[in-house]
Amino acid sequence: MSGYSTIVVGTDGSESSLRAVERAAALSAGAKLVIACAFLPSEGVDPAAADALGADAYQLQGANPVNDMLRTAEGRALKAGAENVEKRAIKGQPVDALLDLVKSLPEPALLVVGNKGMNSLTGRLLGSVPSDAARKTSVDILIVHTT
Repeated sequence: MSGYSTIVVGTDGSESSLRAVERAAALSAGAKLVIACAFLPSEGVDPAAADALGADAYQLQGANPVNDMLRTAEGRALKAGAENVEKRAIKGQPVDALLDLVKSLPEPALLVVGNKGMNSLTGRLLGSVPSDAARKTSVDILIVHTT
């Protein structure tokens, strides 16, 4: 281990993000692994954003799907070798929620995200979680190739 006391990994329940969870778990020997999933209350979802996400819009709305995603991610993390796992459902936009969480933790912390969206046209035009997180964070970040 490279001296991180806490590793934070973001998930949205997608297979790609679960691969990032597994990679973070494999790195977490001796550290706490915090699996985080951001969500927006059902009434706070922008209809245009929900339309753009299509079938994936459910992942942002309400806490119940988030709790299921976190349980799935925890299972994958434990299978990958994590020993000290904490789950966090956080209200807010994904990047802001992850960065606020990382700021609230004792240093040193590592943020792990998958690369989903980085190479898409939408990601280039509107931004993606990995690129926005890398640009805005003040802690080390690992962007896992998951797509």
